Amino acid sequence: MPLSPFEHDRRYGELDQVMRAYLGQPADDTPEQAGQALTAYLRHTWHSRPWALAVAERQLREYADNPPGRLRLRLGEFYAIPDVGLPQGEIQSWLRCLADHIRASIETGEVPAPAPPVTHWEWHARFPELGQFLGGWFSQDMPDEFDDHHAAVEDYRHSTDPQLVARLVGELQELLALELDESDYALAVAELGMEVDPPAPYSPSGWLALLTGQLAAPAGDED
Repeated sequence: MPLSPFEHDRRYGELDQVMRAYLGQPADDTPEQAGQALTAYLRHTWHSRPWALAVAERQLREYADNPPGRLRLRLGEFYAIPDVGLPQGEIQSWLRCLADHIRASIETGEVPAPAPPVTHWEWHARFPELGQFLGGWFSQDMPDEFDDHHAAVEDYRHSTDPQLVARLVGELQELLALELDESDYALAVAELGMEVDPPAPYSPSGWLALLTGQLAAPAGDED
């Protein structure tokens, strides 16, 4: 039978986070240099959950040293490494390479410099509530569900706990503080799940600024 959620998290939870960081990214790490996906994982995890790095190092190494045997494969009681584009025979050495890089980062205290997100995983890890908002309220179905962008924002505001709304405002302010080029803001909202254009005549950053003000306005002043 498949692993229970508790057993999955206990044995593979942080390993799974590292693997998710490779979604859409090449497994191009070498013993000399971590690839873009692992660098993004290190950058965000050092900032948000530094204690999890040691857990990731241990789980990666344990999986590499003890891959699931025939019994666990037959019972389904194992974590399946997603396809990262490597031959099956290279997976164990690649996992050890990742563990070595994480351990070296912990032992030396070398942390990737602050930077805007560069991978799909990092965008969602850094801006989780914004991802929920844009993916949930601004999918391609938005024009069929709401009269306009303003109505969609108000639906979110009135159906969401005020603490989460406040968290979204903070994430919007953080995103705007990155001072990206307009094309990079367009990429950011697309990575975070937005499937429609901002309302005319706003650019992506202009709409994000408008949105921040709309959500931060006291109740009753939003219209």
